[in-house]
Amino acid sequence: MGSPALRAALLPPLLLLLLLRLPASRAFPGSGDSPLEDDEVGYSHARYKDTPWCSPIKVKYGDVYCRAPQGGYYKTALGTRCDIRCRKGYELHGSSQLVCQSNKRWSDKVICKQKRCPTLAMPANGGFKCVDGAYFNSRCEYYCSPGYTLKGERTVTCMDNKAWSGRPASCVDMEPPRIKCPSVKERIAEPNKLTVRVSWETPEGRDTADGILTDVILKGLPPGSNFPEGDHKIQYTVYDRAENKGICKFRVKVRVRRCGKLNAPENGYMKCSSDGDNYGATCEFSCIGGYELQGSPARVCQSNLAWSGTEPSCAAMNVNVGVRTAAALLDQFYEKRRLLIVSTPTARNLLYRLQLGMLQQAQCGLDLRHITVVELVGVFPTLIGRIGAKIMPPALALQLRLLLRIPLYSFSMVLVDKHGMDKERYVSLVMPVALFNLIDTFPLRKEEMVLQAEMGQTCNT
Repeated sequence: MGSPALRAALLPPLLLLLLLRLPASRAFPGSGDSPLEDDEVGYSHARYKDTPWCSPIKVKYGDVYCRAPQGGYYKTALGTRCDIRCRKGYELHGSSQLVCQSNKRWSDKVICKQKRCPTLAMPANGGFKCVDGAYFNSRCEYYCSPGYTLKGERTVTCMDNKAWSGRPASCVDMEPPRIKCPSVKERIAEPNKLTVRVSWETPEGRDTADGILTDVILKGLPPGSNFPEGDHKIQYTVYDRAENKGICKFRVKVRVRRCGKLNAPENGYMKCSSDGDNYGATCEFSCIGGYELQGSPARVCQSNLAWSGTEPSCAAMNVNVGVRTAAALLDQFYEKRRLLIVSTPTARNLLYRLQLGMLQQAQCGLDLRHITVVELVGVFPTLIGRIGAKIMPPALALQLRLLLRIPLYSFSMVLVDKHGMDKERYVSLVMPVALFNLIDTFPLRKEEMVLQAEMGQTCNT
């Protein structure tokens, strides 16, 4: 029959014309179903029934790049290969390359889905607000509850790599607790005291975050204490659970009203209560041996800050021996001097002479101990009474012997205290040391000795 080319050449011209006018669908296999579905992701599903190729590919949020075997216009012909790329913020689900198969279908179904970042963790004591959930390009802004401070990035964005920009923020308690202290207090000490009791309500701290305080520390005296004179600093410190601290301070000022210091009179000494010059203090005055007090024996610091009474002084004691009775004589010594009465029926008495010699040697100690020596020598009517250089009448000396029941015809001594009380009697010699030991046990005597020692009024006995 010959070669095919020869047979074709022999075909009638009309037959060749008919073959050339055959539809293209009869020259290639028919088209298949598209791999794209008509769903919410957005594929185009147009069908071209009059074409022998696969349906055209349109990927929502993606781009398609195809290569046909024949090249040129036929991008959906059998064997065409198409690369699928999703746009920024989207990711491909399915094969990245599709092939138009002989069954008129693409080799896979693909879709571009919006990328999603991991769900953000809710920060403790705070939260966040997002514009578009956790999808690509969504912006989330963190916020904190009252009393807490944001630490980290306030705003984060879901990026193309499916990660959030910046580190997740946290809410921390950085604000110190609040505490308000009482106002400055000023107090005046009570009468005859150097302190005053000051009280106040303990301040309560408040935490601006969770309201919980862990420690309250006081620096200074607590409320209800007795505050001495001066300026006192009080400080309260409170801590919250985050170890933030709040501090408040105030002062307590205590003032003591004073009259000014008094001085002991010359030849005397002074004893004061409290601090000696504060409101309510009392100062008592005494004189050394041989002197008597003139003026006020005690003075009080008054509320007008002036001392009561008059300024005291110590004058040499002037004993009046011209009184009529022994009682009047003793009254001159009441609360001023002690009396040591030495009585003898005759000045030649040996005990009298020895005793008088010892007392003269101890005269310094007698004066410091407020002792006045009275001598009764002889028998009435020749009885002589002597106080130092002063001679009393015989009748007055006799009354003194009778009043104190002193023997008339024997040596004896009687010790009378400042209140006129008979304290001790002696019928023989007594050493000054024994006498002083007895006197030093009298009430207030030890205090008097301390005061005299402070003034330097001491002597050897």
